[in-house]
Amino acid sequence: MDVPKLLEAVSLLVPEEIATENDITINDVWDYLTHDEWEVAFGLLEGLGDVHPLPLSFWETLATAAEQMQLERSAAWCHWRCYETRNGTIRADLTLRPASESRRQPPFSGAGVLRPMWNIGNRTPTGEPTLNIASVWLESTPFLGPGERASVRLAPLDPSQWRHLKPDQTITMHEDRTIAGTAVVLEVHGH
Repeated sequence: MDVPKLLEAVSLLVPEEIATENDITINDVWDYLTHDEWEVAFGLLEGLGDVHPLPLSFWETLATAAEQMQLERSAAWCHWRCYETRNGTIRADLTLRPASESRRQPPFSGAGVLRPMWNIGNRTPTGEPTLNIASVWLESTPFLGPGERASVRLAPLDPSQWRHLKPDQTITMHEDRTIAGTAVVLEVHGH
């Protein structure tokens, strides 16, 4: 299927009454589609998808359009949103330890490629802490380095292990046995 048809199909999944903070609606998307402004229409659709929960097919089709338009980060974001639609959303405020206190020296990419371990309060049968794996997506910056802070989204390898999380709970990120960062849970939805 070609890009305009994909974007049209995605547009049909957005309720007319939804609007972004800037009063962007599906009518704005249609205006850009009629003028073959596919990337602008795509960006508006992404924004509308953040306003109101939309079906899995919205994100799957938008991911396909992004791939055909060779928008790699947008395609990765749409696939991430597919995961969240199926498994729920966990948002947190992550602060990495300074380089002098942790193993991490270079910044990491925020596009969901880092899969660290997390201490989220789970224990082994003998009472020892157990670590759980979750990928990290940075919301407001493409990279995060030692000592820096950002809002993140987490995609657990096993979502069932994370169902007990609550807002304001503190969890720790590990890339080895030491603590690499500390996160305060902001939101937990759909678990």
